[in-house]
Amino acid sequence: MLDDTARRKLVEVKNLKMHFPIYSGVLRSRTGEVKAVDDISFDVFEGETLGLVGESGCGKSTCGRAVLRLYDITEGTVTIDGIEIGTMDQQTLRGYRPMMQMVFQDPQASLNPRMTVARIISEPLEEHTDLSDVDKLARVHELMDAVGLNRDFANRYPHEFSGGQRQRIGIARALALNPKFIVCDEPIAALDVSIQAQVVNLLEELQDKLGLTYLFISHDLSMVRHIADRVAVMYLGKVVELAPRDALYATPKHPYTEALLSAVPDPDPSVENRKERVILTGDVPSPSNPPQGCNFCTRCPKVMEICKTVDPTTVELAPGHFTACHLYTQTTTMTADNTVAQEAQKSDQQGE
Repeated sequence: MLDDTARRKLVEVKNLKMHFPIYSGVLRSRTGEVKAVDDISFDVFEGETLGLVGESGCGKSTCGRAVLRLYDITEGTVTIDGIEIGTMDQQTLRGYRPMMQMVFQDPQASLNPRMTVARIISEPLEEHTDLSDVDKLARVHELMDAVGLNRDFANRYPHEFSGGQRQRIGIARALALNPKFIVCDEPIAALDVSIQAQVVNLLEELQDKLGLTYLFISHDLSMVRHIADRVAVMYLGKVVELAPRDALYATPKHPYTEALLSAVPDPDPSVENRKERVILTGDVPSPSNPPQGCNFCTRCPKVMEICKTVDPTTVELAPGHFTACHLYTQTTTMTADNTVAQEAQKSDQQGE
């Protein structure tokens, strides 16, 4: 894997917030907000796969949709291929849609049951190109070949296909306009295990062949380890750890990441029996009323008093390995203070 300085950032997300208002009462007045995504930042480099993981309800899917501006974001900036789309109006944004696409979680719900496969795949071509009917059909057949679907089935309807085949249809539709960036929102969650491997292998083959860049959203840490180059861990709307894949799985820094990885079963029984499970107590707080300090402080086995009042800042513990935890922010601050004190003492000695 190339050094980050040698790669181009295709996607840059800075301080992204996606808050949904809560209305109540007879007059439907605004009484609060659900902080689904709360001030997160990350980059996706060209040609890589960034895995986004976390438990259900942590804001993963909302983050993916917000990055593609399927929602009007609350705050922050989203830059894709040098173009800032975070504040762009939807009419202007329509012209940039071809460079960014999405593969949805449920292939059954994301495909129009009244349209044939040919129409589903060609719909983006009708909206964004001036191709003739002959050229569109040729492109549909080309895309069906690329994702491993028999082109003779082009006039069939989604209900006539299996779950894995329907997901391939969704992938073909996402590839129709030659995008640079694709958000895969749990594309294998609704599929059997054997079919999951086929879809993930297909995504990897297409990435190598077409130079695609993925944001791969999943709660399956084993699959993310297989496909991702770097992994971001989300908890209650925030990214708590971001690191290269091997570093994250070998030496997780955040207590929440440690708990997640401890729950992943190991195929080797001897290793599995020796593994120490980190059991989290309590329930996930409501995103409409998160804790005052660190979002994880109510369940963290290593909680300190500062965690309950101060939101931790994100620190870089190793090249490319970031975490937001007071276990490290305090250490980093003490190290920095000691360095400053040593420099001042050395300067005083030289002055004498």
